[in-house]
Amino acid sequence: MTELRPDLAVIAGLVAPNSSVLDVGCGDGALLAALRRDKSVRGRGIELSATNVAAAVALGLSVMQGDADTDLGDYPDDAFDTVILSNTLQAMRAPGAVLGELLRIGRRAVVSFPNFGHWRVRGSMLFGGRMPVTRTLPVAWYETTNIHLCTVDDFRALVRDLGFHVEQAIYLGGGKRLDLAANLRAEQAVFVLAR
Repeated sequence: MTELRPDLAVIAGLVAPNSSVLDVGCGDGALLAALRRDKSVRGRGIELSATNVAAAVALGLSVMQGDADTDLGDYPDDAFDTVILSNTLQAMRAPGAVLGELLRIGRRAVVSFPNFGHWRVRGSMLFGGRMPVTRTLPVAWYETTNIHLCTVDDFRALVRDLGFHVEQAIYLGGGKRLDLAANLRAEQAVFVLAR
């Protein structure tokens, strides 16, 4: 059994047993498999990478290949209890539109992302003059799929501008939960959103 990434472990704790879940950008299906095993969740996934889709299907998961930027419109309104977008928002061409789709498809959305406002990221740019490589941003700028990096405060502003409600926000640094100065100290953020 593979241990979940810290943000995925937090997300798993936020999902109700026996609920329906759509995991957008589900990767190899590790979270969906854990939710099925531990919480009897009825889960589906959508993933861009054919290799990851094959790995998830090999686990017996219902995952289809698709692009969150263009294919979420195919899902009906209120089709899922929870829609998850973990460490994928920053790779979306239209993050606001994707958030709107998540909350159209699901009753609530759980979104995690790397915080570009973390002090190490700021320090790397200030003192090194270069784009950072960190635990949550592990590759060089020219190798990343990230096109819309944001800070915790940027994300909160986007959610407010879209008219959505933050039900809960959890901040992680070094794999642990943080309470203070999230925009500066958090390496990752997990938000639970509702309409």
